Amino acid sequence: MNRQKMLFIYNPHAGKAQIRSNLLDMIDIFTKAGYEVTAYPTQMQGDAQSVFHRDMDAYEMIVCSGGDGTLDEVVTGMMETGVQIPLGYIPAGTTNDFAKSLHIPRNMIKAANSVVNGRDYYCDVGSFNDDIFVYIAAFGLFTDVSYETDQELKNNLGHLAYVLKGINKLSTIESFPMAISYDGITIEGEFIFGMITNSLSVGGFKAMGCQEVDLDDGLFEATFIKKPETLNEMNKIILFLLGNCVSDPCIINIKVSNLKIKALYSIPWTLDGEFGGNHSQVTIDNHKKALCIRVPEV
Repeated sequence: MNRQKMLFIYNPHAGKAQIRSNLLDMIDIFTKAGYEVTAYPTQMQGDAQSVFHRDMDAYEMIVCSGGDGTLDEVVTGMMETGVQIPLGYIPAGTTNDFAKSLHIPRNMIKAANSVVNGRDYYCDVGSFNDDIFVYIAAFGLFTDVSYETDQELKNNLGHLAYVLKGINKLSTIESFPMAISYDGITIEGEFIFGMITNSLSVGGFKAMGCQEVDLDDGLFEATFIKKPETLNEMNKIILFLLGNCVSDPCIINIKVSNLKIKALYSIPWTLDGEFGGNHSQVTIDNHKKALCIRVPEV
């Protein structure tokens, strides 16, 4: 039997470390499906990305298991080195936004079966200056909410936990003077929040805004919120954060393939839930259908 070679990269500490209790069963599923599996447990942050700078010619399939940060590292490594083979994803983190968007099961055994029995799907990938992101680049109001919000509160209240944390900051949140340019249009102002996404959910809840989302259309869904100047604007922003479809000049929703952001000074960004550095100028591009990922059969 001529077995295909699979590299299985996993973060043993992701989520509640449930990978350890499922590891042998997952490898057994892959082996029974005809793969020769090489398992690689990551040792530190950035490890999953550095793997791709070694000899990858021997492998015909990559599988990664971990949270959104692990997935980001793997996809970044693939994009940097030009590795173009199918990627399977077994979510093991606490939010796993991208997996939800692709209907990948949260149950690890079911996800492993989807890897060997599913279909290949080509989805978009984003570049952020010289970096890569899979599903979100963001700054401002919500960029630290996911990491500051107590896990028990998130488990009990879900979306509302993020909103409560965000609203609590709304009156004192820092605003960022910037110019946002896309499709020959430039918008200037002081913004308290911005996100550029390719996902059906962000931070574990449905993505904000009224836009339809396609993960393979070559377009991002971008939302920017200007600093509220009146109580009415403040109320509309709160309604928006609660999931309502709100129209107001201070809330900007657009679909774009690329955009440039120039801030008055460097501001912190997050990429796929990890710190993305401080930047005063940012260029964001959509790479249409750049990633081949294994998803469940419909």
